[in-house]
Amino acid sequence: MRVLAAHDVIIGVDVGTSVTKAVAFGRDGRAVASASRPSRLERLPGGRVEQDLEDVLRTVGEVCREVAAALPGPPAALALTGQGDGMWLRDAAGRAVRPPISWMDGRAGDTVARWGEDGTLRALYALTGSGVFPGCHAPLLAWLAEHEPEALARAEVAGYCVDAVAQRLTGVIGVDASDASLPFLDVTTRQYVTQALDVCGIAAYARLLPPPAAPGAVARLDGAGARLLGLPAGLPVTAGPYDLPACAIGSGVCEVGDGLLIVGTTLASQVLTDSARIDPAGDPAGMWLCTPDPDRWLRAMPAMVGTAALEWVLEFTGATTAELDAILEAAPPGANGVTALPFLSGAGERAPFVEPAARGRLDGLTLGATRADAVRAVCEAVAYAARHCLEAAGLSASLALCGGGTRSTAWARLFADVIGRPVRIPNEPEVGARGAVAVAWRALGDPVDAERWQADARTVEPRADLRELFEDGYAGYRARLDEALGGWRATGPRSWAAYGTH
Repeated sequence: MRVLAAHDVIIGVDVGTSVTKAVAFGRDGRAVASASRPSRLERLPGGRVEQDLEDVLRTVGEVCREVAAALPGPPAALALTGQGDGMWLRDAAGRAVRPPISWMDGRAGDTVARWGEDGTLRALYALTGSGVFPGCHAPLLAWLAEHEPEALARAEVAGYCVDAVAQRLTGVIGVDASDASLPFLDVTTRQYVTQALDVCGIAAYARLLPPPAAPGAVARLDGAGARLLGLPAGLPVTAGPYDLPACAIGSGVCEVGDGLLIVGTTLASQVLTDSARIDPAGDPAGMWLCTPDPDRWLRAMPAMVGTAALEWVLEFTGATTAELDAILEAAPPGANGVTALPFLSGAGERAPFVEPAARGRLDGLTLGATRADAVRAVCEAVAYAARHCLEAAGLSASLALCGGGTRSTAWARLFADVIGRPVRIPNEPEVGARGAVAVAWRALGDPVDAERWQADARTVEPRADLRELFEDGYAGYRARLDEALGGWRATGPRSWAAYGTH
């Protein structure tokens, strides 16, 4: 471990859905110590997914204590980030009034389906530019109002994971503007749109939505928080942005047009923009996210496809992730004519188009097709889907790549080939915590060198000799997708009951 003075280090904590991580970063953006702990995720009948706030706080305390023990003294600050969406109802003391509902929860699927049929989703999108899915605030508030009104009556705040943890550490009730962006916020004014709550029939619960914190807000660790973490009371604490924007910042997205592609269980595409303009006639997909800069936003397209599609085809063909690079090298680009549509979620797709009936396909199979052809076809299709999302989000400058999918050198190179531009892969894998730390340094009045942080990465270049092949491949993918969309929308099921994936 490098030896740094404690005041040159900030601990970033990323409270994920099933794992909490703490990483101490120096001002150069490099990790000096880290720790992780699993947290419990309760999967219940009816697509319900819940967590335990006290268990989450336990993990935060354990990872912070472990990382702090590896430092020469207390850090300069604590920076929080974590999962977004869901519903973390608390009282004035920060205690859960019911188990927090995860963003993965599907109980409000029927509500979203009904809103899709009666025009509510499009009306909401026209007001705030936010797509909606069952695990976000609007349908969850509506579901609770119908089924558990007593929980809403006991609550002081309807928040998110990051601000729930922050409240218990600092005593401050608040929310970062990035979390509040979906689905009620006018991201240009950072004010809630009253009509958006009216459209959803939940205006009576506007009292539960705390106003977004001002950019650069800093709280302080209180006595209870200090005892939990083993850090001094009064330590500066920043809460947010949540994990998607934090990953963008931590990956070096800093100029308008820069983008980030997170290749995780799902794909999350984001592009930095200086203009948040809503197209009321557009497909109600994606979202606009506030950033620490009041005049900068992230246009996000979080698709349902990703490494989950890869894992399915590997299992289907009897292969493992350890074999992926060799398998991709065993089939030529174009997969010997085998093609795929990678929409394997039972919930369909939500970006860059919304279609609950979307389903996956493998086409062009013959007796001569190999498992390598099938795997490559799915990997190419996921890359085509990523390009589709990034184009819809407005990518025009540099592109960073992070997430578990980047562990495969061959797949990372495939993304560069398909997207047709170099991709930058940060050397530090915990980009969420890294981004939160960068925001914290700025809030303390001592911003980091963004160019230096961005440069700490490796670059994968697209192969010029494959450009025409993948341009043709992408055109074919879009044509097959357009044809399939026509069929899905004409005859497919409209249920959103399973639409609980982030």
